[in-house]
Amino acid sequence: MKKHPILLAALLATMAGQAQQTKKDSRPNIIIILADDLGYSDLGCYGSEIKTPNLDYLAANGVRFTNFYNTSRCCPTRASLLTGQYQHRAGIGEMTTDRNRPGYYGRLTENAVTLAEVLRSAGYRTAMSGKWHVSNTFEQSNPQEQLKWLNHQASYPAFSPLEQYPANRGFEKYYGTIWGVIDFFDPFSLVNGTKPVEQLPANYYHTDALNDSAISYIKEFGKGNKPFFLYLAHNAPHWPLQALPADITQYKETYKVGWDSIRQARYNRMVKLGLIDPKTTPLSPRIKSELSWENNPDKAWDAEAMAVHAAMIDRMDQGIGRIIATLKATGQLNNTLIFFLSDNGASAENAARYGPGFDRPGQTRTGEKVVYPVNKEVMPGPQTSFASIGERWSNVVNTPYRFWKAESYEGGINTPMVAFWPQGMKLKKGSITHHTGHVMDFMATVIELAKTKYPTQYNGHAINAMDGISLVPVFKGYAVEQGRALFNEHFNAKYVRLGDWKLVAPSNDSTWRLYNLKEDATELNDLSAKEPGRVKELQQLWQQWATQNNVLPKK
Repeated sequence: MKKHPILLAALLATMAGQAQQTKKDSRPNIIIILADDLGYSDLGCYGSEIKTPNLDYLAANGVRFTNFYNTSRCCPTRASLLTGQYQHRAGIGEMTTDRNRPGYYGRLTENAVTLAEVLRSAGYRTAMSGKWHVSNTFEQSNPQEQLKWLNHQASYPAFSPLEQYPANRGFEKYYGTIWGVIDFFDPFSLVNGTKPVEQLPANYYHTDALNDSAISYIKEFGKGNKPFFLYLAHNAPHWPLQALPADITQYKETYKVGWDSIRQARYNRMVKLGLIDPKTTPLSPRIKSELSWENNPDKAWDAEAMAVHAAMIDRMDQGIGRIIATLKATGQLNNTLIFFLSDNGASAENAARYGPGFDRPGQTRTGEKVVYPVNKEVMPGPQTSFASIGERWSNVVNTPYRFWKAESYEGGINTPMVAFWPQGMKLKKGSITHHTGHVMDFMATVIELAKTKYPTQYNGHAINAMDGISLVPVFKGYAVEQGRALFNEHFNAKYVRLGDWKLVAPSNDSTWRLYNLKEDATELNDLSAKEPGRVKELQQLWQQWATQNNVLPKK
């Protein structure tokens, strides 16, 4: 039988099209896992006694960064991470309240694009599980109505303007909380897509739910031919200190030795691991060292608090293990780039002093009173307690650095960061890099890997230029020129870093201090009096940056 040439051509075209459809896209999957208020030394691979075997596995088969910067607070860091811009230019220089002025809109502006928007336009599937916290928050005008809402005794259709939800900023799928603070057993502002989640299953624990949600997205996306981008933004280990009893039990005895013993042990392990050089990075003095552990009247409570903190991290790591197993089972692990980091240093806040209101409940859904133990009168851990680890433990978990969340000292801005990518990483497994990176570098990195371009226009709006640089050369083992300056400002805490020199001021004192981080990484020796010319140069750089980025106050 003679074949008709037109029919044959059509058949061949159809077959070619089907082959094209079934061909797997070779670009890597990208997963960013962000912890909340995790300390610099809180992972086993960064010196901790906390069991994090799955994150340790990623580190042993990937690379650890020793100088990777966040912007010192939750929502500004998320804004910078998601957009590749400094947080003020992205719209969130402070928190999520709209101050109605550039730099302080309390939300991602229309002049910024998210990683999800860029990657979705480039053909990636996109999903997010976890804490959003980059949109303006709705509050009820009556405080009693606000408490009813927080206590799950009243419902409203939205926690934020819907156009600011993740589902409307590039994420095809989303499960998580729109606001910041949550009850881990019954979180406020929980949504699926844009719909509030009104009922939860028995034995709900939020960290598990976020990991399970991420796993479901990976399984679904793994069936297709497109690569995916997943942003997993954990609430753990942010206060309140709430964990599952079985996880707490593992650490019941661990912290009874006190602040100094745990801190010194972490420091010693960090030296042994090669993360720090004791000659240039001595252990900073312990905060409030006038009180010894032996004379601490609250030893039992304090040891339990840190045990709960550890349990929250342990549980997060367990779920990350299930994510790794899912990637293996679906044949996607080798070509998946996984990042893990924290949004800022550990928090020194005393959550108990805040009491109920704004984003903090007064009762559980069933009417049990939530206690804010100002005097440490109830133990941390259960749903009915709202507590935090406080200054001394925060100082411990940020070993070896000074200070904590919200400050621009290394204890506030230097995050543990692990990158893992078997197929694409050229560095030796288990490498440590001292490259100075920043959360805004993720945008340039994913654009390079996705083989796409950063837009100048999006949805009819002009888009600000990127501030970050790609990390891909670091993964390939190339030396990256470190000529750029880095900056920060948050509630008057500020710094500028250029090379090894850092000029920094705390939030409660505008006086600049100067440190040479190559010789003094823990910022102990202020050289401002000896180097007035360098202080002036760096101060001028900071002022230029502040003016360009709508940073207030401009002093």
